Amino acid sequence: MQIKDDFARSFGKGWISGYLSIFLGIASLIAVLCFLFPSWFTTPDLRVNYPVALFRVILMILLLGSFACALISFLLSRQKRLALLGIAFSSVAILLGGWNVEVGEIHPTAFPIGLDWLVLDLVMLAFVFIPIEALFPQKLQQETLHSELKTDLTYFALSHLFVQVVGIIAQAPATILFGNLGLKSFQSRIQALPFVVQLFLALFCTDVVQYWCHRAFHEKEKLWMFHSIHHSTVTMDWLAGSRTHIVDMFATRAASFVPVYLLGIKPSVFVIYIVIISFHAVFIHANVNWKFGFLRHIISTPQFHHWHHTDDPAAYNKNYAVFFSFIDRLFGTYYLPKNVWPESYGVNMPNYPRGFLAQFSYPFKRQ
Repeated sequence: MQIKDDFARSFGKGWISGYLSIFLGIASLIAVLCFLFPSWFTTPDLRVNYPVALFRVILMILLLGSFACALISFLLSRQKRLALLGIAFSSVAILLGGWNVEVGEIHPTAFPIGLDWLVLDLVMLAFVFIPIEALFPQKLQQETLHSELKTDLTYFALSHLFVQVVGIIAQAPATILFGNLGLKSFQSRIQALPFVVQLFLALFCTDVVQYWCHRAFHEKEKLWMFHSIHHSTVTMDWLAGSRTHIVDMFATRAASFVPVYLLGIKPSVFVIYIVIISFHAVFIHANVNWKFGFLRHIISTPQFHHWHHTDDPAAYNKNYAVFFSFIDRLFGTYYLPKNVWPESYGVNMPNYPRGFLAQFSYPFKRQ
């Protein structure tokens, strides 16, 4: 097993522990702010189900972990700035109350900022995918802290901070267009089906819709201007999937919600569906070398989706399916050379803008 180069070089030098201390310190500070100002910084649909006692334990672990990593970095590294910065963030979190912080007053707010969802998802995904990418990398020399990381983190943060608003807007077209169709009898029959059957229907039907929506964003030039931003990344990792223009994001999510709404699947099924597609969407962009054998012909894998992101013209307009790769076989767009991965990624478009603000305005300027 070959470890990714930047981790192999940094091991024992205090860099990994230093950056980890900063990450845990920032996450702890955000968590404390969510405790102090829940009305402003937490998502209403999520906070009603929060196990507060468990979150206090997790916050304590994050703070202790930040200080422990800072100590390790301080002892191993000649440069102490990473350790000191991690200590600074954690200390502010402690001064504001730490894991014993009082929960602030909850009152209605028009547009809550989802700091809670941001820190929860970021911490969980980082602890899963950073070690996986380090231990099973497809590209050994790809840097974890690469030059595009700031841009991808910006996209990740914005899509999470306003998750409640995004959800309402994305679901609006389905409820407006199909709310009066009288589907209760049909939906009752769907809800009577076994859990696994409902889940498969949700995954398959949404993937067919997303396939054609995705294909339209590739094959229609005006739509491609928006979707090209998602393909502009040249560094495929677990954060790359977050790079999506807001127009592309709303259109795709609105379209994919239609079959879920029409089917009327149970809320418990919908929750598992969201968990699966959210995790899978991150996974297929990750820098991992797993091939999955025969399963790659059924389910979208990193190898399958990486070919969709390549700048090799031979693979243009291929592999549109998000979850079920066999959908591309059905419509003649399947492309997966055996045991071969793309050499490089990105868009073959001269002077393509870099950075969030430049990319946000790019499609409108091209129109």
